[in-house]
Amino acid sequence: MSDFIAEEAPPARRASSLTQTLIAATLIQIVATASVLALTAIAPTVAADLGIGAYWIGYQISLIYFSGMFSSAVAGTLVQRFGPIRVEQAALACFAIGFAGIASASIALIVVASLFIGVGYGLNNPASSEMLSRVTPYRRRNIVFSLKQSGVPLGGILASFAFPFLTRFFDWHVALLIGAIAPILMMGLLATTHAADPINRAPRRSLFGGLVEEQSAIWKHPKLRALSALGFAYSAMQLSVSAFAVVTLVHDAGWSLLSAGSVAAAMQLAGAVGRIFWGVVADKIGGGLKTLALLGLLGGTGYAALFFLTDLPVFAQVALFVAMGFVTIGWNGVLLAEVAHNAPEGRVGSTTGGVLVYTFIGVIVGPSTFGSVYALTGHYGSSFLAFSLFGFAGLLIAWRAHRAS
Repeated sequence: MSDFIAEEAPPARRASSLTQTLIAATLIQIVATASVLALTAIAPTVAADLGIGAYWIGYQISLIYFSGMFSSAVAGTLVQRFGPIRVEQAALACFAIGFAGIASASIALIVVASLFIGVGYGLNNPASSEMLSRVTPYRRRNIVFSLKQSGVPLGGILASFAFPFLTRFFDWHVALLIGAIAPILMMGLLATTHAADPINRAPRRSLFGGLVEEQSAIWKHPKLRALSALGFAYSAMQLSVSAFAVVTLVHDAGWSLLSAGSVAAAMQLAGAVGRIFWGVVADKIGGGLKTLALLGLLGGTGYAALFFLTDLPVFAQVALFVAMGFVTIGWNGVLLAEVAHNAPEGRVGSTTGGVLVYTFIGVIVGPSTFGSVYALTGHYGSSFLAFSLFGFAGLLIAWRAHRAS
């Protein structure tokens, strides 16, 4: 980041270390994911109190990711203008506002609160990538970014256990207000540990101008184009298996809801371990794109195998879904590290935000398309078979990008 070094005087206080930054970024990622999934964990209780169907939670999640897509698109410009620490604090403030809005029990305020949570979620990764890129050595970038991204499944597990537990002792409104304490505490932690971190004083751009410039830069860069396509394909696969694992086991394989839910929890835990494992693999073999190609091969093969789910013994059904959690949830840290590596100097945050736009599109499009294939076939296995094409396409895209380098 030669431009950054040339323009900034040495900070008066010692800037944060890699350990401090990684811990802070991982905790923020846990809080961010728990904020997104808080309502899903207590949806039946909240829906009954509001007099609506629990299935409406699907629209709330889509609303979050929809607003997140737009905030991610402009996050890079905001990071360059205000610095990653302030942008992270703004994201955390959005989560706190989101918790308070949902706790109001007003449908209108829940909609607005969901938009705030989405804005915060879209700001988080570009800001944290900028923070980590400043202190992470090249040889450790995959494991560092993957450790941070392990906060996604960990946040999901936290939300799944914490909010149902709190509702045993408090009203659900109070449980969500208690949840708002976490992002507020993280804002204070950042103010304490990262106050000395400098800001890259880049020339100011309008949000729209920054968005156009970032997307233009991505489409001119072959590797960044490939990583954008991989983000779209792999996020569609990840969200589809996460959303439909339980219903597939119940509907197609005849499992009980409780047993199927246990498999889904194990799948998320495997995803947390997988994010760290694949980060280590990428650093060991010296290639994030090679690792992403391998993940495409394994994901495509596993999805194709799910077509035959009902023909497998119970232990094989469990093993297959857990393996898919390990693979299809484990890609994100490697991709973010590869984006940071290929971003222009001083532009990690903006490039990350631009690439993640396509990841958000995959999140929005994937589960709905998966459901549409089921509506046509009446068999979830057919949807998995169709979505295996995303994995095999990712294999080809990642391998071609690796060979080109």
